[in-house]
Amino acid sequence: MIPPEFDYVAPTTLAEAVAALGEAGEDAKILAGGQSLIPVLRLRLAFPTTLVDLSRVPELRGVSEDADTLVIGAMTKHSDVVEDPLVQQHAPLLSEATATVADPAVRHRGTFGGALAHADPAGDLAAVALALDAELVAEGPGGRRTIPARDFFLDYLETSLSPDEILAAVRIPKLRGSWGVRYEKFNRVAQAWAIVGVAAAVRTEGGAIAEARIGLTNMGSTPVRPAAVEAALVGASDRAAVVAACAAVAEGLTPPSDLGAQADYRAHLARVLTARAVAHAAGMSS
Repeated sequence: MIPPEFDYVAPTTLAEAVAALGEAGEDAKILAGGQSLIPVLRLRLAFPTTLVDLSRVPELRGVSEDADTLVIGAMTKHSDVVEDPLVQQHAPLLSEATATVADPAVRHRGTFGGALAHADPAGDLAAVALALDAELVAEGPGGRRTIPARDFFLDYLETSLSPDEILAAVRIPKLRGSWGVRYEKFNRVAQAWAIVGVAAAVRTEGGAIAEARIGLTNMGSTPVRPAAVEAALVGASDRAAVVAACAAVAEGLTPPSDLGAQADYRAHLARVLTARAVAHAAGMSS
């Protein structure tokens, strides 16, 4: 199908982009990699008056260090995140999960910030951002503000970004110490959306789990951080203890029932995949 008519703006600085978005009003849309927006436009599920294209804003791309934090520009492509040595060293869970996103063509066009701002609960990276205690940096007419990942995702395809704000960067604390990571994902066919995904980062001391961070993909209208299971995993020193702690991972959650899977099947997958991801990250996979 042919998208509806719209105006097109391609700023070259972040300040210009914020100004263009403000001038366009609430019916404007931001174009990042376009891997989610373009299909929506072609299906006429969205009718923006203006598209603000961020692809010509170089300050929104790249990975850098700020003391104990990685700073990833929102327009950094998935393929660049996967291959970046700083990400591989200090946030390997992000690199591992990003490598599972869609297919190479999408990873070479889609952007890290675009995926987070789209806020699809079946997307892989929101759960990773949540598990890694990321902070999302928004730029708007009133200046810059930082939003913890736990407060960023509000509902299905809904974030705490204001209509006149642009996601500029994502700040991820570096993992220090004896951390292992794993992203487990179950989908019907290769390159498809996750039916359920689990992001796990585990720190061990003396052969036992000292700290666990878990993010769940497609187990609700937003990514989920199961704090009770994280706490129950502390002290686990073998796979049986991990499986027992992860048995409650779906309690209190409302996973969707759709053409991909029913809610009870998703709950089963969450239990299995969480135990598998945590055990692997903790070196207890055998």
